[in-house]
Amino acid sequence: MFILSSPSGTGKTTIAHMLLKQVQGIGMSVSVTTRPMRPGEVDGVDYHFVDGDEFDRMVEAGEFLEWARVFGHCYGTPKAQIKAGLREGHDFLFDIDWQGTQQLYQRAETDVVRVFLLPPSIAELENRLRGRNTDSEEVIQGRMDRAKAEISHWDGYDYVVVNRDIDECYAKVRTILEAERMRRARQTGLVDFTRELMR
Repeated sequence: MFILSSPSGTGKTTIAHMLLKQVQGIGMSVSVTTRPMRPGEVDGVDYHFVDGDEFDRMVEAGEFLEWARVFGHCYGTPKAQIKAGLREGHDFLFDIDWQGTQQLYQRAETDVVRVFLLPPSIAELENRLRGRNTDSEEVIQGRMDRAKAEISHWDGYDYVVVNRDIDECYAKVRTILEAERMRRARQTGLVDFTRELMR
């Protein structure tokens, strides 16, 4: 489970799309959410859309690896789908905040790699948010306030990368992913392979 976290506007979504497009064997974790579907979104591809009652039932039944309430809507990671994929040797990319990261790490420590992306400066982060031309002044200020709170959790991650340049940042994140895949404990079939070599 490869986690990317960052304040909004740091480039996390761009890096995630680059990984999904260029790296084999990794897929996006599809979260369950109570928020309404946006135009162009597809149920089961972008999110699994459910109502509040169904989400509460899933929480009660212990069907989530992690879940959180964000801006009035609930988001959760379905446990069965991820565990089945990991057993088959698939990697999953997570775009979640520090709270979700903590929950995942507590439940599946050895299967989790935590990467936090930082902006080069607070001023540059604000410039990037304004450059989107999608949010009101109130929303931008809310995102800036939240960014400072999120940055305060940087030391709860295994790796921290400053995104000064998107291509350079991507190269570092991809290097982390490749190195973590090479860990002995993560190489499926390695025990049988080495036994065969020693025959």
